[in-house]
Amino acid sequence: MHTEPTAAVQPIIIRRKKVYKADGHHGGAWKVAYADFVTAMMAFFLLMWLLNATTEDQRKGLADYFNPSIPISRISGGGSDALNGDSIFTEETLARSGSGSSHERNIESPASNASMAEAESEQKAAAAGMSEAETQAIAENLQSLKTALDEQSQQLSEHLMIKMSPDGIVLELVDSESTPLFPVGRSEPSDLLIELLGVVADSFATFQNDIKIVGHTDNRRYRNDAIYDNWNLSADRANAARRLLLRSGIDPARVREVTGKADTDPLVKDNPAAAQNRRISITILTN
Repeated sequence: MHTEPTAAVQPIIIRRKKVYKADGHHGGAWKVAYADFVTAMMAFFLLMWLLNATTEDQRKGLADYFNPSIPISRISGGGSDALNGDSIFTEETLARSGSGSSHERNIESPASNASMAEAESEQKAAAAGMSEAETQAIAENLQSLKTALDEQSQQLSEHLMIKMSPDGIVLELVDSESTPLFPVGRSEPSDLLIELLGVVADSFATFQNDIKIVGHTDNRRYRNDAIYDNWNLSADRANAARRLLLRSGIDPARVREVTGKADTDPLVKDNPAAAQNRRISITILTN
């Protein structure tokens, strides 16, 4: 039997293509780098803005925070004991540094410290109230003196004035043309001033406040520009009043200041040559 020859069987070839997958534009790594770049630029511009918006002192403070350049006090540190500071076991060290020398006082509880602070505040308030009461009592005493002089001796009372000042209560012993307290241009006290200061000294004996004595003159000058001038005269008159007060029994320790102001502080400012400008001011110090 004759058969036709069959076609040659062709082998089946399967091609496998290797496909390399990747994101667009070579992947997403560039996005991370770009984000870092934008963050850095934002931080840079923020820094520039802060430098422009702050003052030199504020920038110095920021610099000192990260790199301190302010010296540290020896008391708050820098000692020779533990951690370069004071040792709580060294009594003498604490006393020398000013931190206190008693451990019992340094380790009190906060409640105890608060109680002490309240007690001190109450004491200060009480002292302030007492001082005000004492000042009022002194003012009333001097006013009573002025009233008594008005009734007893018109000549003495017209030379006495009472006023208040920031330092305390001021007694002004003023001059007059008819009955001067000192001879013209001289510092020897008249009999009227001696009597007046004797009365004032008796009143000063009722309290213990310190006093300040200031001499004043008018604006009249010595002739021919003499070396001895109103400054010398006012100081000498204040010192003469001091001696009279001491002679009347005033404790020398109570005299805080004796000065002369010449004609720089007139009582009658509109008339620098007025007799009232020639005076002795005695301040009872209450502050």
